[in-house]
Amino acid sequence: MEHLLTGKEASKQQVIDLINLGKDLKANPKKYADALKGKSIVTIFEKQSLRTRVTFDIGIHKMGGHAVYLDSQNGAIGERETVKDFASNLTRWADCIVARVMSHKTLEELAEYSNVPVINSLCDLYHPCQGLADFMTIAEHYDDLSKVKLAYVGDGNNVTHSLFIVGAILGAEVTAVCPIGSSPDAQILKQVEDIAAESGATIRVTNSMDDIKGYDVVYGDTWVSMGDDTPLQAVKDKFMPYQINRALLDNTGIKHVLHCQPAHRELDITSEVMDDENVSLIFPQAENRMHIQNAIMLTLMKGDF
Repeated sequence: MEHLLTGKEASKQQVIDLINLGKDLKANPKKYADALKGKSIVTIFEKQSLRTRVTFDIGIHKMGGHAVYLDSQNGAIGERETVKDFASNLTRWADCIVARVMSHKTLEELAEYSNVPVINSLCDLYHPCQGLADFMTIAEHYDDLSKVKLAYVGDGNNVTHSLFIVGAILGAEVTAVCPIGSSPDAQILKQVEDIAAESGATIRVTNSMDDIKGYDVVYGDTWVSMGDDTPLQAVKDKFMPYQINRALLDNTGIKHVLHCQPAHRELDITSEVMDDENVSLIFPQAENRMHIQNAIMLTLMKGDF
């Protein structure tokens, strides 16, 4: 494993090792204060960001490394110069490339022409750093991830795909509850089902909230993905039955709530649930983005995979 582009590159043991390293980075930050000393990481952002940019920038600093931020002021990657030339230049200077891009094809081309690790920090199809942070957060409350039942509710998107991938690798039960017409990508779903067939995981897509009764964790996301200009109010009627609220928790018996944020309070999730520290793991989940990303960078840059 030279790069992290989809999450499918990792084995079950590698995912577990990343989660355990993330936990250790969180518990013992001083132990890793010089882990990336003398290393420079380029962070590329074609899309706006709060959590991804801040967690990578501060996380790299906490390990003694240097983050170089590149935005899209010079145009999308591949417009001013080819992706091949872009990657070939960066790899002469940088020790790692982290990219938040519009298209997964850009990441594939960056990796093809890079001789340093490339990490997908979000694209149109996958969000592997988020998915790994999510399961690290779950692992802080559930000892055996293979027995966890996780329900994603809302629009099937890149986050859904990554939850499916990590859950399938770990052997967990993951169900996406989506309105008709908003299901995850069928091709990615087929690939995940193949992984699940080997691991013993259960992967399902449904449009009925009744199918997640007895689950452990429910997961929400914004109803309109970044880059989609559709007003939230325009999809309110379609998605409101999938809102995460107290009634959903009471009806299903679900004990914990995740949300990758940004959250639109009183739409995809109520403030009552989001701010309830007895059930909401949302802000610890956001913190864990930094710890798992540090684990990913450290592992790939050391060549431990």
